[in-house]
Order: sequence, then structure tokens, then C-alpha cells
Amino acid sequence: MDIADWRRKIDEIDRKLVVLLSERAEAAHEIGKLKRNVGMPIYEPDRERLVFENARTVNKGPLPDRDLQRIYERIMDVMRHIQQEEIAPETLKSSDGLGDTEIDPEVND
Repeated sequence: MDIADWRRKIDEIDRKLVVLLSERAEAAHEIGKLKRNVGMPIYEPDRERLVFENARTVNKGPLPDRDLQRIYERIMDVMRHIQQEEIAPETLKSSDGLGDTEIDPEVND
């Protein structure tokens, strides 16, 4: 395969990733509703550790586990933001972070 073929392959993979990330975002939104109804916190460190662990378990490379975790940290940041919009949208109006590079300023890269 030449570079154009590889790029077409990447484009197709990206389209699939967008579909899957959208499905994940919908699930996070629904979980946010449930958390709101029962008064659960948005941030659940034990659950996040389990998500990272699950991702590492199925990782066969060539992406190193540390890089995979960094990607998942960003995904989890976005999903927490989606849940925050569901639980307390008024707090995001003044500080939605849309102009910031970090969604979660407490995450240190």
C-alpha cells in the first residue's frame, strides 16, 4: 500500500471512531441523567480506573499502554463534561471551557 491507501484507511477508521464515540457520548449522557436522579457525583475515580484497566487489557499494541491511557483520559474528560451538562448545566454557562485547551483543568498531562 502507498501513502494514499494508508490515508484512506485512516479516514475510514476515523469515521468508525466518530460513530463509536458518539455512541459512548449518548451512554454518558444517559448515565448523567441517572446520576442526577440519585444524587451521584460525576467524578468516580474507581470507575475511571476500571475503564483504563479494561482498555489496557485489550490493547495488543502497537500503541503503548501509557499513550492509550492518555487518550482515554481525554475521552473521560469529555464524557464528564457531558454529564456535567446534564446534572448542572448552569455551572457551565460561565465556565464551559470551550476556549480552553483542557476540558478538565485538574488533569495534569
